[in-house]
This record gives sequence, C-alpha cells and structure tokens, in this order.
Amino acid sequence: MKYIGFVLFTVLTNAAAQLMLKHGVMQLAPLSFAGVNPILKMLQILSNPWIFIGLFTIVISMASHLYVLSKVEVSFAYPFLSLAYVAVAVFAYFMFREELNAFRIAGIGFICIGTVLIAQSGVGHAETTATAPNREAVKTGELAP
Repeated sequence: MKYIGFVLFTVLTNAAAQLMLKHGVMQLAPLSFAGVNPILKMLQILSNPWIFIGLFTIVISMASHLYVLSKVEVSFAYPFLSLAYVAVAVFAYFMFREELNAFRIAGIGFICIGTVLIAQSGVGHAETTATAPNREAVKTGELAP
C-alpha cells in the first residue's frame, strides 16, 4: 500500500490526458482524412496545444505506471487504472456536459467497489519475494521443446 500515491498519480495523469485530448479534438474541425495528405493532417492535429500536452501527459502517465509495475504486482496495480474511467466520466460531465445516467453511475459504483476490494489485497513485490520459496533459475535450454 505504500505505492498507492504513485498508482493514483498514474490514474489521474491518464484521466487528465484523455480530457485534454478530448478538448483538443473539439477545437479542431470534424476530423477527416479524405482528400488530404495524411502527414499534413497529423501535423495539424499535433499542432493543437491541448493534443500535444495530452500526448505528453500520457507519456508521463506511462512512465509512472512503469515505476509502479517495478514495485508492485501487476494484478494489484493494473485494476487501479479502471479508476481513470471514473475520473473521466465525472470530469466529462462537468467539463463537456456529457451524460451521466443511472447505468454509468452504477458502473462507476461497481468499478469503485472492485478497486477497493483489490486494494484490500495490497500485496507488493517486497512481501511476495521475501516469502517466496527459493527456486532455481530456469535455463534457456530448458524452455525449448
């Protein structure tokens, strides 16, 4: 549980990136590659500051996630990324006036309950490697059929 701050940072930067990308795409004319040089169109899209910053934020989020994966089990860390769905849905409701109906609210509730249950299992690398039995390293020749 001591890496939960890094996990939540990963979640929040992931959600923030999605919201920035949405804001940037909304500023552009409807996207179409018909009759346009695709490279020029991509440069036009990337020149939007919100899209550029959103992509940069995704890189920060991935770097943070890599750090988290080096410290805790993937089966513990990865489910927390579902909290990004919650954050995006709530912020999109306020920022973009997107619908937040009963089904979405129920889904958000299930995601939160599931994440809390996973957090209660809170086992990281340090605990598992200290208690794991001493195993011999597998040689690459043993893996061949």
